[in-house]
Amino acid sequence: MSSTIKCVILDDEILAISYLKLLCEQIENVEVVKAFNDPKIFLSEINNLDCTVCILDIEMPGMNGLQVAESISDSKKIIFTTAYKEYAAEAFDLNVVDYVRKPIQKERLIQAFEKVKQINSNSAKKDFIEWNTNMGKTIIFTEQITHIKTSEIDSRDKEITLKDNSTIILKNLNFRSLLEMLPAKDFAQINKKEIVAISAIKIFSTTEVVTNIKTNQENFLKLHVGETYKNALLEVFANK
Repeated sequence: MSSTIKCVILDDEILAISYLKLLCEQIENVEVVKAFNDPKIFLSEINNLDCTVCILDIEMPGMNGLQVAESISDSKKIIFTTAYKEYAAEAFDLNVVDYVRKPIQKERLIQAFEKVKQINSNSAKKDFIEWNTNMGKTIIFTEQITHIKTSEIDSRDKEITLKDNSTIILKNLNFRSLLEMLPAKDFAQINKKEIVAISAIKIFSTTEVVTNIKTNQENFLKLHVGETYKNALLEVFANK
């Protein structure tokens, strides 16, 4: 039996909340724990609620959904809803699971929850990732991955480098969700746009990682370590 996805709704419009609750109640294994129409009240209560998914409206007076998302702990997955399309890339940069346009269709909401389930099931497996890529639905064994970076063509996509130096593009997947799929002891995010396999690191300092990934016959790939990622990188090695 599938486990229930517990979610919380935030939208400044009461009618929108009622409609969204109605849709969620029609979807199997989805439970709405609570709904809010005030971002500040939502933020004051969210960490004490038993839920894993937050459905956030982007356009709200005073504090928009993007600002709310930045204040939520990493343990909560985010689905954005909005009437506008221009937020898409910005929303994915904030590590959301999905982005659903209003007026919301039940089938589209089901797709968003399917993404949540896929991330949850992948995080339990850990030894491989199953996701849509530039080659269609693909299984990638995590032990083959050396380096992951944000695609330069579309920031929602991630470019994976494998041990044989071949690359694969993961479609519409953010770093937070991706890190949940990877074995935590084997990978580290080192800046806003890059994740590296611990096994690919030759040496590192507080500002730079030198990998064993060849860029040509003589040189190896060097990566910048972001200020906010230094401690996490050190912790990975401390727990080895």
